[in-house]
Amino acid sequence: MPVVNTVLGPVDVAGLGQTLMHEHVFVISPEHVDNHGRGAWWDEEFRVADAVAKLRAVAAKGVRTIVDPTVWGLGRYVPRVLRVAEQVPELNVVVATGVYSYDEIPFHYAHRGPGLMMDVPEPMVEDFTRDIVEGIAGTGVRAAFLKCVVEGKGLTPGVERICRAVARTHVETGVPITVHTNPSAGTGLLALEVFGEEGVDPAKVVLGHSGDTNDLDHLMRLADTGATLGMDRFGLDAYNPTSSRVATIAALCERGYADRMVLSHDTACFMDYFGAAWDEGIPLAAPNWRFDHIHDDVLPALREAGVTDGQIDRMLVDNPRRYFS
Repeated sequence: MPVVNTVLGPVDVAGLGQTLMHEHVFVISPEHVDNHGRGAWWDEEFRVADAVAKLRAVAAKGVRTIVDPTVWGLGRYVPRVLRVAEQVPELNVVVATGVYSYDEIPFHYAHRGPGLMMDVPEPMVEDFTRDIVEGIAGTGVRAAFLKCVVEGKGLTPGVERICRAVARTHVETGVPITVHTNPSAGTGLLALEVFGEEGVDPAKVVLGHSGDTNDLDHLMRLADTGATLGMDRFGLDAYNPTSSRVATIAALCERGYADRMVLSHDTACFMDYFGAAWDEGIPLAAPNWRFDHIHDDVLPALREAGVTDGQIDRMLVDNPRRYFS
């Protein structure tokens, strides 16, 4: 039986159970927290305890795994996530490696690499591979998938370099890829084109945020490549309301695409994009953007729209298991 690395160690893919494929424990900027947050709105012990409570509540809904695509650019700090995961052993937390950038290459890679000032093999591939094979920053926690971004600006030189580094690491290690896309700009197709040039099997790719569009022709075109559609922003109604997301998934299921979708919220226990407003302002501005929205509201709505329990199991259990196999 194949295994997948989690924060607490390897588990059989058969044991992943119901899986939310795109959630975050913490999204923070370490420089921002260290310079402006501590003593104002960041309290380490409070945030860890709050995350433990929220993830225990997720597990109580029947979720057995969350897949956390927090990488460089989103404030990945695995020791903190490890502290949380150790207190919620009933929930698997799977972490990623990669780089999150909409445009430019991070400065610490900008001058190192093939043909650059320091002409060396691609350092991102070396770093990503170490995270997967040896573990992250001395924690022993091994990344189980790769993450990159192709946003509305498209394949800028920096974005393309990151995507190719991710693709080459995938080819060398075999771990799958999740890519943040912008469906209104059609960037999922751009990502798949680059990945294809690097020898990536689309079946090992989740096209994140595909659920932000209701364009069935576009979504079917993506799914027909063999890639998986990340229907993963439930509760972010400003991008696409839940009723529309449900109708789109139901229509795709009716057309035979239940085996090409995964579900999630893309929420977090804490996200410093909103500072102190996270605790009170976000529940008012986006009341459905919470870890229990899918189980409390979305699954009943999908069933009412004609989606079967078997199709729901494919999206929540079988497809994540196949992705990590």
